[in-house]
Amino acid sequence: MKLFKKASRKAGLPPGTLIHIGEKRVEKVKISMISYDESQFDEKDDVPIEECLAFKEKAAVSWINVTGIHDIEVIEKFGRAFRLHPLLMEDVVHTDQRPKVEDFDDYLFIVLKMLTYDEAKSELQSEQVSLVLGPNFVISFQEHEGDVFNPVRVRIRNGKGRSRKMGCDYLAYALIDAVVDHYFLVLEKYGEKIEMLQEEVLSQPTPQTLQMIHETKRDMIFLRKSVWPLREAISVLERGESTFITDTVAIYLRDVHDHAIQVIDSIETFRDMISGTLDVYLSSVSNKMNEVMKVLTIMATIFIPLTFIAGIYGMNFKYMPELEWHWAYPVVWVVIILLAVLMLIGFKRKKWL
Repeated sequence: MKLFKKASRKAGLPPGTLIHIGEKRVEKVKISMISYDESQFDEKDDVPIEECLAFKEKAAVSWINVTGIHDIEVIEKFGRAFRLHPLLMEDVVHTDQRPKVEDFDDYLFIVLKMLTYDEAKSELQSEQVSLVLGPNFVISFQEHEGDVFNPVRVRIRNGKGRSRKMGCDYLAYALIDAVVDHYFLVLEKYGEKIEMLQEEVLSQPTPQTLQMIHETKRDMIFLRKSVWPLREAISVLERGESTFITDTVAIYLRDVHDHAIQVIDSIETFRDMISGTLDVYLSSVSNKMNEVMKVLTIMATIFIPLTFIAGIYGMNFKYMPELEWHWAYPVVWVVIILLAVLMLIGFKRKKWL
């Protein structure tokens, strides 16, 4: 996962020019649609844009989901059909947008990040989701197939809860809530990962441990970048300044706002924990190095006087009385061993060993 996406291709182009910025894909753009009210339900896949326009005029709530934003021609055609502002469509295909809410009078534009954790690759995956909330429709743009909206679809299909009784603003709330609730699952995985790293740092840290710490720290930065602006965006919806958000749904948005704050608090806690883990790792490595240096220093200290003795009797002077003594060799060995033992005892008493 890249922390920053290159946007240099847009430099110098007029505002509203559609340039896809994100992961390159070749899949076909798919449009699916769900239309419902309290008494009826209709779901279709691979719907042409013209058929979506027909449902737009109906009184029932229509959820149009566009999967794939890499095909600029299709996205331009879709924008023209629904009379979406060029700047809005530009933000849809530019997948490095920060979460936000913009009011275009005829509809609301909402951008948020859908985050998942790939356990097989042990990495964070991010996808930009753009929502357009109109009088009786919600259009969602996704980068690729697979999302966290299946519980919403199931509730609509089964007609359970308030989903079929409420309007399109409640549908937009349900989609936002599904994204925010999935943040807790992602944070749970990172909580387990950080606990494992802390145990590894204290027991047997390796260079791979340091790499995992840096990767986790980078992911925490990306999580904060993705979630922090969302709190402000939800707050805008919650205040009810737009005519598309009813007072009833504003109450539910208040709950999502609380969840977003909880996510941000957890991210800040994890950032502190991973920073502390990095400090512990560096301290642990430094302590191990100090232990090695202490052992080497003690060994060198023991051999200094022994080397001195060996140097004295290795100078090959002619007149050295000890050289002619019968017990000179064993006495020198006794002195050497005695010196080494006495120094070891001294180091032990000073608790250097």
